[in-house]
Amino acid sequence: MEIAPGLRSAFPGLRVVELKLTGLTVRSSDPALESFKLEVQERVRRRTASLQEVKDQPIFRAYRDFFWRVGIDPTKTRPAGEALTRRILGGRDLPLVNTLVDAYNLVSVETSMAIAAFDTAKVREDALTMRKAMSGEPFHGVGMASADSLSGVEVVIEDRDSQRLIAVYPYRDSDDSKITESTTDVLFMMCGVPGIDDATLETTRRLTEEYVGRFCSR
Repeated sequence: MEIAPGLRSAFPGLRVVELKLTGLTVRSSDPALESFKLEVQERVRRRTASLQEVKDQPIFRAYRDFFWRVGIDPTKTRPAGEALTRRILGGRDLPLVNTLVDAYNLVSVETSMAIAAFDTAKVREDALTMRKAMSGEPFHGVGMASADSLSGVEVVIEDRDSQRLIAVYPYRDSDDSKITESTTDVLFMMCGVPGIDDATLETTRRLTEEYVGRFCSR
């Protein structure tokens, strides 16, 4: 994926690690995955004593600093891994979406990293660019009832082929390219920002391949 030169210079260390997995089977749920969720959630609760500690964890701090620098308030729009971690520490289980989304959500809470995922039947992989949003640009994210207008401070990923935004980086993917039960091939992005090292990105990539392969192989 291409990163616009202005972003590279403004945010040294901004990078994405990609992973493509093909021939997957996505189901609505899997009892083995639901059991594994409980194990992961318990690990998260054991390692973090309170909600007050969450914001000071190094990876969450890196995402929060990035959000502040681009003009987004991370106390209102949480980094993806932080939002899931807070949900668990607040006594709620992780959401049930489908086996693929649920599997990489587990990676996100294990590593604290934000992960994006796109159905490759709906995006052109060699036409993706990360850039600043334009004021008033429409974006219809997963879980949103309709498209919203961006303010122009956001960092976005565009599919230049279709001229559609597929993500607001690094916290919400587009409804147009989301993972469904008909998805077979997926492009994942391990979302790096300044302050997150290469080893963490690689660990996240490896664990994503492991968990998705475990619960979504044919």
